Amino acid sequence: MKARIPKNMGGGAQNMNSMIKQAQKMQDQITELQEDIEAREFSATAGGGAVEVVINGKKNIKSLNIKKEAVDPEDVEMLQDLIISAVNEAVNNVEATTEAEMSKITGGVSLPGLF
Repeated sequence: MKARIPKNMGGGAQNMNSMIKQAQKMQDQITELQEDIEAREFSATAGGGAVEVVINGKKNIKSLNIKKEAVDPEDVEMLQDLIISAVNEAVNNVEATTEAEMSKITGGVSLPGLF
């Protein structure tokens, strides 16, 4: 008994070559996007601007600014919380931007392990 391929489902080598070219193009776009995002800077604030953090797309802190009025020797925990909050928000900004821009390339298809 012979297996039958439905009409318009074949294409053989030409179809496979086309798919490989599309995959290579997508891979090149993803690599370019990764490099672009890694070069960008993302900032976030906490405490109404009392703490500002700037990170790059690799999630490395570039700068941390703390206003003098945020420094209270009697309440160090509050300052620590503000710093943590600002850093977490900046990291979330990197991840959200990466996800949004990546979905433009992949058409919304999740590709595990890319980021």
